[in-house]
Amino acid sequence: MAKKVGICAVAQTTFERNKKDIRFQGMALDVLEALREQVEVKFARHVKGAAGVNMSISVSDDIFDARTISDNAMTDVLGAHFGCEEKVAQEGIQALYYGLAAIASGHNDMVLLMGHCKESQSQSRNMVTHVAFDPFFTRPVGLDFCAAAGLQAQAYGEKSGLTDELLAKIVVRARENAAKNPYTPEVQKVSAQEVMSSPMLTDPIRELHAYPVSDGAVGMILASEEIARKICPHPVWITGVGNCMDSFFLGDRDLTSNFALKQAAQRAYKRAGINDPKSAFDVIELSDQYAYQLPMWAEGLGICEDGSAAKWLTADGPVKQNVNTSGGLLAGNPMILGGFVRAAEAAIQLREEAGDRQVANAKTAIAHGVMGPAGQFHSVITLARD
Repeated sequence: MAKKVGICAVAQTTFERNKKDIRFQGMALDVLEALREQVEVKFARHVKGAAGVNMSISVSDDIFDARTISDNAMTDVLGAHFGCEEKVAQEGIQALYYGLAAIASGHNDMVLLMGHCKESQSQSRNMVTHVAFDPFFTRPVGLDFCAAAGLQAQAYGEKSGLTDELLAKIVVRARENAAKNPYTPEVQKVSAQEVMSSPMLTDPIRELHAYPVSDGAVGMILASEEIARKICPHPVWITGVGNCMDSFFLGDRDLTSNFALKQAAQRAYKRAGINDPKSAFDVIELSDQYAYQLPMWAEGLGICEDGSAAKWLTADGPVKQNVNTSGGLLAGNPMILGGFVRAAEAAIQLREEAGDRQVANAKTAIAHGVMGPAGQFHSVITLARD
């Protein structure tokens, strides 16, 4: 990509099952204050003598927030009273794509990204995702994202040979990694037997195979290369981006093909000049809403060969160790922030600020986000440090 755009600051709240004692504006304010401790910025249309945020992007969702135009309640925190404020209401990682485009185009030189979600506010997360389906044909039969994932998991399991035992190992590993992550304090380690004994949600997805309901917020400050080098000692550069959406109706799709993810990944790799994704990344953060998706998405990204994910998962060595060191989405982040948090975690790793979960000598990373039933829409961002 021609014009370099850097991540200059990264912050997030803890992600907990129910942050009932704080409103979403309060969560976002905590993130904003943490960002401003990292870089000195001002909020105005025109700033003399200092770097200034001249565009703010909010990641929010009207249904989860139980209000229309949900970003309207965020303007006080975003500092966008006199500037441009935009909204991303789908997968949060799209905010990075949008901010990158705004800076690379020359329209802006510094962008604030802020995402929040309180999944605990809704009576049922499945009721929220149920609304995403067509109201005439697929909604009446009760489809939601979990049910759609069950259909995909069955098909992928038959194709790949993924067993209940391997799925349990994925969950155990995710929980062990999450225990090292201070942003997921409520995650408890589990045994493989506990995972395989947990109730069935939608065959073959068990309760512990699914990402838990959680509340939290995450934010970043992006800047052009000129400004990033002035205000940040170690910017993390966005080197490639790509996204793709598959067909709307499940019946029109091959649920095991990874069509949209492969397209998104190839677009990102082309922009980043990556020829071999298997060896390109020191840090890999995938949005695994359900346990079966970790190997499936790894195949889609080309990190391992199609049909080899089961072997890849059980192999010892760096390929296994550098994947979802944060615990991944299985550790508990709101669905709409999944990819955003993955990018934040990747940036933290490249800034060498990951503490007990730090990957040694990490210089390159990939972050992945997904939205829609059975992986309908995928986004991929590649990152690197000097």
